[in-house]
Amino acid sequence: MAPENGSDLRFRTKQEYVYQFLRGAIMRGELPPGRRLVIDDIGRQLQVSAIPIREALQLLQSEGLIAIAPHVGATVAAVSADEVREVFAIMEALETVAGRAAAARMTPDAATRLREIVSTMDAALSSAELETWAELNRTLHRAIGEIAAMPMLQEMTERVLVRWERLRRFYFEGVLVPRAEQAQREHHLLLDALADGDTETVQHVLEIHNRGALRAYEDFLHGLTAGS
Repeated sequence: MAPENGSDLRFRTKQEYVYQFLRGAIMRGELPPGRRLVIDDIGRQLQVSAIPIREALQLLQSEGLIAIAPHVGATVAAVSADEVREVFAIMEALETVAGRAAAARMTPDAATRLREIVSTMDAALSSAELETWAELNRTLHRAIGEIAAMPMLQEMTERVLVRWERLRRFYFEGVLVPRAEQAQREHHLLLDALADGDTETVQHVLEIHNRGALRAYEDFLHGLTAGS
């Protein structure tokens, strides 16, 4: 987990630099759940003062990526079965609203854009480029949100996607790899329903999609518990 130059011009402030560095390390699993984040250590590593570090930690706490407790300090947040259930319950609700709205607003150009994304996902899956497929998965769901044209919903969805992305990376081999083909079949069903403007089928497919993903995570977590 080597830092880049703290003066990197990509970052407008030291707070942003620290935030992006820590967030990236958490999302990639380089800072695992339960790891303490000591301000002095971070300051020495990134060559910044305590103030931007504290500000960055507050942002990460607001995203649910770290926990801050009195007399303990900051630690990388745990990944729990309750978090998995919460993420998918909220995701299903948000995506249902977005999907129904997108179906009602669908245009030929928008449908073409979605088909291009899903086609690229097909190619990534057939080439076993699962990391690329997962990134395109987020692109697809974002594109549906854009078609729905509901800015507040998009903002809320982005917050949930942050939490889902961490789950996805943490359980990549155990959940995403074995489920990818089924998930892609569901994407095709969703795409057809959206293109047809069929709001009821869109909602039904999204329920199947999210609940199937939730079961995959729960089954995997149950297997880990049973094997411990």
